[in-house]
Amino acid sequence: MVEVIVPATSANLGPGFDVLGLALNIYNSFEVEEIESGLEIDILQDGGPRPSATENNLVLISAKRLFEEVGFSFKGLKITIKNDVPMGRGLGSSSTAIVGGLMAANELSHANVPKENLFEIAAEIEGHPDNVGPAIFGGFTISYPVDANHRIASYAPSEKLKPLLLIPGTMLETKKARGVLPRDISMGDAVFNISRSSLLVAALLEGNAGLLATAMQDKLHQPYRAPLIPGLLEIIRLVGRIPGAGMALSGAGPSLVCIIDRSEEAHIVEEINQALADIESDQDYSIRQAEFDLEGARVISRN
Repeated sequence: MVEVIVPATSANLGPGFDVLGLALNIYNSFEVEEIESGLEIDILQDGGPRPSATENNLVLISAKRLFEEVGFSFKGLKITIKNDVPMGRGLGSSSTAIVGGLMAANELSHANVPKENLFEIAAEIEGHPDNVGPAIFGGFTISYPVDANHRIASYAPSEKLKPLLLIPGTMLETKKARGVLPRDISMGDAVFNISRSSLLVAALLEGNAGLLATAMQDKLHQPYRAPLIPGLLEIIRLVGRIPGAGMALSGAGPSLVCIIDRSEEAHIVEEINQALADIESDQDYSIRQAEFDLEGARVISRN
């Protein structure tokens, strides 16, 4: 039996659509064990919808993909999933399942496939690399294509900064959130997002919280997703006026990620609560404290 933990992730971070991501210290755990025959999937979580416990389960699909890749034959599998990452909230729950399945299968088969190759497979299964990247490597990640392949660079964000999450009680399907995006964008919007993405990299690595509100601005996806998340643009605008804080949609949403000046945390949280009280929205947000996860997915036990 192999147990793997995989961190939650926040992708896009505003301007870095399908490129930038962060790993966070909220984890899903996956135990995978070879058994004599058959398939057993046990899912442990409090409230909310449960992932599939059938052949459509992403952990199983990913594990079988790795086994096929390395030529490993198994008799049967028992999978136990312990969920703490909220599903359907833009925090990479599906990516944790994909990465968890790949990592556990890699360990069970003794294949020793490098993380870089696991990342390629995970990005193919997920369809985009910005969540599976930080889930595997941890930290702040920049994903980029080279020919038909995905590559990634991972960095530790400055200790001067801290992430906060605003998690609503409602869900939003990634497929629906991607479905509202335009096929083409203007040159002006492209240049705007390039400038903000570049600035965000500098702000995260230098710990310059004063740049975050500007650096996390976006014109490629948030304006189009805003009708699906009432109050989204208004709360981003209000939080952007708080010194030392920047906010963006986390992944496809509807959760929000806020990166703040760690030394001003108490004051900023108070201001965010006030901003939430000032907007008209049917989203019932709860603020969840978080930290950056710098390790990414890892095996924590083997039996």
